[in-house]
Amino acid sequence: MAFGQLSLKGRALKLLAAREHSRQELERKLAQHETEPGQVKAALDELQARGFIDEQRVVDSLLHRRASRLGAARIRQELQAKGIAADRVADAVAALRGTEVARAREVWRRKFDAPPADAQQRAKQARFLIGRGFSAEAVRRVLAWDEADEGGG
Repeated sequence: MAFGQLSLKGRALKLLAAREHSRQELERKLAQHETEPGQVKAALDELQARGFIDEQRVVDSLLHRRASRLGAARIRQELQAKGIAADRVADAVAALRGTEVARAREVWRRKFDAPPADAQQRAKQARFLIGRGFSAEAVRRVLAWDEADEGGG
């Protein structure tokens, strides 16, 4: 059966087979295929009742895939965009805070692996890390650590 001929539940299952999706993501992706009001909601209610849609699995999946490359602020943004409940987002972000500096340092090391030579380089490296969602404090600590530990590792 071609993807175009699938039922709403079939389409949802096909999307879920590729990766975890939040209910909001599925609603957005399936809305264009709804022929009668309430069809998408009914299909997703059934899939959620059967355990195919699980918000915590979405959070865990995103953390597993993205946390090694992104800071807590960017993870928060991505979870909120998926429509994850605020308390789960807060829990996930809180769990990341303890490793923020170490993760930022590793991302920095993969990209630069050399301390900034001047203020322009420092600004470039800081912008890179901030753009990945790392906190200003984590960025400061990563760049200060490299000044204090030049050549060591």
